[in-house]
Amino acid sequence: MKFLPAFKLDFWNTKRKGWFSIFSNDMAIDLGTANTLVYLRNRGIVLNEPTVVAVRAHTKEVLAAGKAAKDMLGKTPERIIAVRPLREGVIADFELTESMLRWFIRSVHNDKRTLIRPRMIIGVPSGITQVEKRAIEDSARQAGAREVYTIMEPMAAAIGAGLPVQEPSGNMIVDIGGGTTEVAVISLKSVVFCRSVRVGGDEMDRAIVQYVKRKYNLLIGERTAETIKITIGSALLAPQDAANDLLVKGRDLVTGVPKTITLTRAEVNEALLEPIASIVDVVRVALENTPPELSSDLVTGGITMAGGGSLLPGLAELISRETGGLPVRVADDPLDCVAKGAGKVLEELDYFKEALND
Repeated sequence: MKFLPAFKLDFWNTKRKGWFSIFSNDMAIDLGTANTLVYLRNRGIVLNEPTVVAVRAHTKEVLAAGKAAKDMLGKTPERIIAVRPLREGVIADFELTESMLRWFIRSVHNDKRTLIRPRMIIGVPSGITQVEKRAIEDSARQAGAREVYTIMEPMAAAIGAGLPVQEPSGNMIVDIGGGTTEVAVISLKSVVFCRSVRVGGDEMDRAIVQYVKRKYNLLIGERTAETIKITIGSALLAPQDAANDLLVKGRDLVTGVPKTITLTRAEVNEALLEPIASIVDVVRVALENTPPELSSDLVTGGITMAGGGSLLPGLAELISRETGGLPVRVADDPLDCVAKGAGKVLEELDYFKEALND
């Protein structure tokens, strides 16, 4: 067997990689508890859908995924199951997660099969176990991935938020997602310290559900609670906000009939105190464990917030106040930071190799 000369072998490898790029639609996925975003190489974010899938009860045939499936939550007959297959950032149902990923991949490719299966980079929580990480990788491979890489969500969020993670300086990111809050200090494309707590937007919704149930004997769903949080939720209560209120409909637990109450902004703020306190505590823990040289960088660089939970009014101001006045800013497009960061790593895989999980 004749071997190709070195320069011909290099040419062949270059051409092969080029052909893989042409025929393979490599993608980065933010597989979040609340929403899934797909970043396609050279095209940017092409899909942003709720992490929900609807299937037939007996056959597990996928009927819908994303927004169409979310609209079915709590409203399906017995023959149809609409569920969120991820809980607290990790897979709760392996089979349904795989089916949902396959549905999203087909949607991105417009039902066209590519000649070469794609490579995938998937954002995962920093506190994930090896078993949970393996479940995500296996789901991606079963859904059609050729190679699967994982990246810690706070690292991806920091890159997506435009922080200078490659510099020898401290960068703190607080990523508040649906199922988890991740706080990380990053320097030289590596995580120096990271802490994760399984409190996020979903926990805030559940806190509102429990508050309304306890105070008004009214049962509401998590979708209603999410609407309440988005409409009148806040981390800090200003005097002018106390009068704002919202009509809330649910089922009276005493009489069993539908009922409407008026919920004020002050009441929602009271309901959210516990999950917000958990988020502030984990930020404090991260600051206490940051090396002194990097702590000094945070005095000027401050803290950057990403994720849907960072949009809660007053949360940035509260964290700044509770950390001794450190500057706190919300990233541009905080909902897209993880997907954009993972996508940037996908575009420059060799440069950001240190940022990937082992």
